[in-house]
Amino acid sequence: MSSMTATRLKKHGLLLAGILMIATTLRVTFTGAAPLLDMIRETFGLTTAQTGILTTLPLLAFAVVSPLAAGIARRFGIERTLFAAMLIICAGIALRSAGNTALLYFGTAIIGCGIAIGNVLLPGLIKRDFPGHVARLTGAYSLTMGVAAAIGSMFVVPVAQHGYGWPGALLALMIFPAAALLVWLPQLSNHTSSTLSTSKALHNRGIWTSALAWQVTLFLGINSLIYYVVIGWLPSILISHGYSEAQAGSLHGLMQLATAIPGLLVGVILSRLKDQRGIAILMALLCAISAVGLLFMPDLASVWVVIFGFGSGATMILGVTFIGLRANSAHQAAALSGMAQCVGYLLAAFGPPLMGKVHDISGQWSLPLMGCALLACIMAVFGGFAGRDAEINPTRPHQSS
Repeated sequence: MSSMTATRLKKHGLLLAGILMIATTLRVTFTGAAPLLDMIRETFGLTTAQTGILTTLPLLAFAVVSPLAAGIARRFGIERTLFAAMLIICAGIALRSAGNTALLYFGTAIIGCGIAIGNVLLPGLIKRDFPGHVARLTGAYSLTMGVAAAIGSMFVVPVAQHGYGWPGALLALMIFPAAALLVWLPQLSNHTSSTLSTSKALHNRGIWTSALAWQVTLFLGINSLIYYVVIGWLPSILISHGYSEAQAGSLHGLMQLATAIPGLLVGVILSRLKDQRGIAILMALLCAISAVGLLFMPDLASVWVVIFGFGSGATMILGVTFIGLRANSAHQAAALSGMAQCVGYLLAAFGPPLMGKVHDISGQWSLPLMGCALLACIMAVFGGFAGRDAEINPTRPHQSS
């Protein structure tokens, strides 16, 4: 092996390690707060709906910041922008952990801004530097996010209960972005321009009038809504059924670990299917079944959270796959991705506080869980349409195929 080849392999190895370390921060710094929400609510005397805003703020940040990330990367380079995103997440964690109500909300929003930048740029970076291994590395990226989120959910409650309180537990989550910063340092010598899609692609008006585009968008968007309702309120739901905070945190982590498993399986299955209607409907219905199970058989919560995690994770991968399969060009795929991301995050942003308000009014989690089950059934309908072997018509965008 020549020294040049060895140098190139080392460079790619460092880049891959950096990508995976950044991936660890993109879920855990957000979802790791969920097992602590009851402690936070008691500390500040918040209502359930007010506490739900802590889940909504990052989602609103995703919707606002995501369309800006590509432009920032074009100006400063992907590497520097991702480094800045990790710094932003660290700053948000510090503010969120200060023990002040206003800073709790402000810091949470700041974290969402940093995560949004990473969410947009990391997949593009994988496509740019590892074009022959996109599917494999996307699976590794998804698996890394799920494992890190599971670890975070499992350790925050023990940290809080061993004398550090919820502020100390939230501050401990800084381990993930701090490690990512250190591993990413060698990449700062690269200042390559972003090769992500142009703003013109992201603002293709024709895509918004396509029925098929809306079917793909709502399939992804409803999944996001249900996922963030469950990710935000699952610990509280479990505690209401008699589980301890530590048990609820562990089950919360188990669910997130389950969301990573489809990344190892779904790609292989999809490659053998001409259309994806059946698998899309089945995975959506798994989410409905798990919500009903949590309501009527909470003693089997470990089963239901695994089923929900698997179904939701598979649905997300299917939705992202639909973006590429239903579009007839890279330009159109970028436009559809922007549409699905914008609508999806906006839908998801209203889910947690709305379901929290329903809980405050009814005094129980029955209606929110039934609402999630109903939404999952609606998602299955859109999955049936979005999974057809069809493409968005470029000349008559109002038609679905």
